[in-house]
Amino acid sequence: MSDGGDEPLSARERSELDELRHRVGALESAARPRAARHHRFRSTGSVLLILFAALLSLLSVIAVWANSIVRDTDRYVATVGPLASDPDVRKAVTNRVTSVVLAQIDVDALVKQLEDAASEKGVPPRAAQLVGNLKAPITSGLKQLVSGTVERVVSSSAFETVWVDANRSVHGALDRALTGSNDGALSLKDNQVAIDVGPLVAMVKDRLVSAGLGAAAKIPDVHTDFVVFQSKDIGTVKTYLRVLQIMGSWLPVIALLAAAAGVYTAFNRRHALIGAALAVFAAMLFLGITLTVFRDIYLDHLPPGGSSAAAGTVYDALVRFLRAGVRALGAVALITAVGAFLSGPSRIAVLVRRGCRRSIGALRDVAMSEGLRLGVVGRFVHRFKRWIGAVILVVAAIVLFTWNYPTTMVVVWTTVIVLVGFAIREFLDTGSAPTTDSRAAATP
Repeated sequence: MSDGGDEPLSARERSELDELRHRVGALESAARPRAARHHRFRSTGSVLLILFAALLSLLSVIAVWANSIVRDTDRYVATVGPLASDPDVRKAVTNRVTSVVLAQIDVDALVKQLEDAASEKGVPPRAAQLVGNLKAPITSGLKQLVSGTVERVVSSSAFETVWVDANRSVHGALDRALTGSNDGALSLKDNQVAIDVGPLVAMVKDRLVSAGLGAAAKIPDVHTDFVVFQSKDIGTVKTYLRVLQIMGSWLPVIALLAAAAGVYTAFNRRHALIGAALAVFAAMLFLGITLTVFRDIYLDHLPPGGSSAAAGTVYDALVRFLRAGVRALGAVALITAVGAFLSGPSRIAVLVRRGCRRSIGALRDVAMSEGLRLGVVGRFVHRFKRWIGAVILVVAAIVLFTWNYPTTMVVVWTTVIVLVGFAIREFLDTGSAPTTDSRAAATP
């Protein structure tokens, strides 16, 4: 052995060392494929769970909407009530009621009776000729009288009251409509959802009689339908909505659990959370585009004589709250993705967090220089800072999850309040209390 050097290894020792290295290398090479396979299985499972959650989130929004339309009378009235003041709907109702009233009055028969009376003995021939020449204007005038009367009835506040009260009273029939029963004021037959507007005919009848048109008194009590929605595929849509209505209370919970499982299964849970949020946002974007495309398809397949403007207005009213739900959930998903990104180690996230901390810290220093003393509060916030942040997020999640029909503004204001809560937490965090040794060293 040389000074300051190592003893040379014997041949036996070198052989044992080589054997040990060989075994370690074999173990490492055997472990790497198993770890890679384990990593692949977990990643694949996480992705599948996240995609499943995104699909369920799409169905959940539709289910909650369908469930609310059936069970929530106030929501249903809030959906269809404004249609009473819509010009396109009023025009469509006016045309429908006018055609029914004119079919009962038979204006042409009235004009014929007038001509026959003018042709009787004792009537000057010129008078009979004059009545014949005025046949077209008289017919047009009578039709205009009926049309004008119907329009005044439909444009009155009484119509809005009748419309809202009727829809509120027949809301229970909506469930029967979705299950295929066609009894009640709201029916589902011949691929139509229709409301009986017969009471309007009775109102028009009374006004025509008051205006001097005695023939209107013979109008019988008639039931006439105003079509709210019509499609050849409405039977299929009815079945799907019925299923979603039954599952409406469970789908959101299942979707949330699937997303949580996907995030928990992933190796990088922050990346998985961002991916899940973006997947839900993409699902909401897809659903929003689908609603717009389906609107155009629906209007292109209206039956002849249907009012495209009124049908479009009714469609927009029926899906208004569905669109609001799509926007609200999309906003939640996008805000979640941004929040998860800003909590990560990327350069942009670090700069944003550092800038916010420095700004709030500077404000706190100014306040403390003016005499503010946080004392125990500051030390408490510093010690339980993570728990306080978790509580803020949990409370915000509970608010959004339990809020009935949250809108985009509810999501935005909840986010603002959360950010304010985090800013207050940072402001109150004065750091840990100084140690005894450091306080003694600082004493002159």
